[in-house]
Amino acid sequence: MSPAPDASRLPAALDGLRVAVEGTRFPLETPNAAAARSGRGELLNQLRDYIIPRANSLDAPLLAVVGGSTGAGKSTLVNSIVGETVTTPGVLRPTTRASTLIHNPADERWFTGNRILPELARLTGESAGAHDPNTLRLVSSASVPAGLALLDAPDIDSVVSANRDLARQLLSAADLWIFVTTATRYADAVPWELLQQAIKRGTSVAVVLDRVPMDAMEEVRADLAEMLARQGLGQSPVFAVAESKLSKSGMLPVSEVTRIRGWLGSLAADALARSIVIRRTLDGALDSLDSRARVLTEAVREQQTIAHELQEAPRTAYTSAQQAVQEGMQDGSLLRGEVLARWQEFVGTGELLRQLEAGVGRMRDRVVSALRGRGRAEPAENLGEALHTGVAALLVSHAETAAIKSARAWRATPGGARLVEQHRELATASPDFGARVERAVRDWQGDVMELVRQEAGSRRTTARFLAFGVNGIAVMLMLITFSATAGITGAEVGIAGGSAVLAQRLLEAIFGDQAVRTLSVKARKMLMERADALFSAEQQRYTQVLAEVVGDTSVPDRLTPALAAVKAAR
Repeated sequence: MSPAPDASRLPAALDGLRVAVEGTRFPLETPNAAAARSGRGELLNQLRDYIIPRANSLDAPLLAVVGGSTGAGKSTLVNSIVGETVTTPGVLRPTTRASTLIHNPADERWFTGNRILPELARLTGESAGAHDPNTLRLVSSASVPAGLALLDAPDIDSVVSANRDLARQLLSAADLWIFVTTATRYADAVPWELLQQAIKRGTSVAVVLDRVPMDAMEEVRADLAEMLARQGLGQSPVFAVAESKLSKSGMLPVSEVTRIRGWLGSLAADALARSIVIRRTLDGALDSLDSRARVLTEAVREQQTIAHELQEAPRTAYTSAQQAVQEGMQDGSLLRGEVLARWQEFVGTGELLRQLEAGVGRMRDRVVSALRGRGRAEPAENLGEALHTGVAALLVSHAETAAIKSARAWRATPGGARLVEQHRELATASPDFGARVERAVRDWQGDVMELVRQEAGSRRTTARFLAFGVNGIAVMLMLITFSATAGITGAEVGIAGGSAVLAQRLLEAIFGDQAVRTLSVKARKMLMERADALFSAEQQRYTQVLAEVVGDTSVPDRLTPALAAVKAAR
């Protein structure tokens, strides 16, 4: 047996561990999430219901929880041991009722408060709450020796899940588990699963084999003893109760419970023996904390790993979208179709393009003449609108692609599919994304016009500037912002690329070549900043969903030192 726990340090360390365990969460449906949630609940229950209160009060009465399979006769056994009807056997199955704790009147103070099983409301006598599984019915009886309390628990294999969960919780709160089974059901799987847990957690166990036919008594007892020995419970007391006729009050014959009653009585009367049972169970529970807390830590780290993968998926998708937009702004693709048609409308085509070799001055004169002949405002506006439409379509297209990629990656990641199902809007761009893009591009075009005004300065009254106006010069600057002929070859150079070259030569005639290069870089940077802001907001949708679900991911750093503090206090 381990050394005595430190009476001053251990309860505080255990409470710190409880807080750390309460902080663990497993919101993502990862491979180990379900098992971790179950383990967390069981560990919390045992810390609250048994380990912490027992560490705080080693001198409290020994709590023996009577548990077993459906119809095993637990309540009848408890009544027969006490010698009076203190708990009502369930006639109809499944029976949902409050658990009953029977104690000596001198020990009442240990159970009326919240020292153990704090989540169960206390009630006394028969009342409406007697059928509420969330209550604990307290019965005071002088037939129970001081220093011992009996708790009649629900069926461990009840078809009612609340009964099963409560039975497991009560068993985790026991100093001693009195496992009741029958001659026909002692090999059932569920009881042995719980017995295995008792072994792992060091819980002291006694076995009552009920309703054993006299002619099979030796054979059944021997078989059960062998099974117990194989599972490491060879030292556990085994009591056999012969199949008997119950008395009118529903009691077993006194002869059938004399040995059990005597054993419990001697345990209650012997402070040392009682202390040994209590300390053995407490030490076993404390010994189990390391492995159980480690499982939770590993499960939380699994959650962190998956959360990181879910975080990276949209980040990668939207980074790729931003790069694709930047490429689309430089590869000349925006200078085709409607934009090209509106550009030709703005400056004419064919002959003007061929004049590039004849000199910028002559080319400019022809452009100016053409513009004066048909007016400047409408062609400039049409070209600006075509550029606006092209840029907006580029942004919307890549935002939709990024959303599809992000949702696909989440569906392929453990825990992500459920999030996409719960937030189907993540599989596409935001409903208002198109409107936000429209505003962003309009604002950018306003930025470009302001750039032109600032750069023009005193030139705003010159014939060259007046020939095109702010709008005309601005749309030409937008045009060259979307050109980089490195990726355009053959006829495309002459069409899309050539249009941008013509616009660049015209602007150079007004501002000079260095100024035009600086202006185009600024214009492209301002547009990319707006595009990045749009995509960042879209990506933030995934980050926000993940943050709401996952929350704080620093729990493993709390569990580890909390567990170390418990070890040090022991």
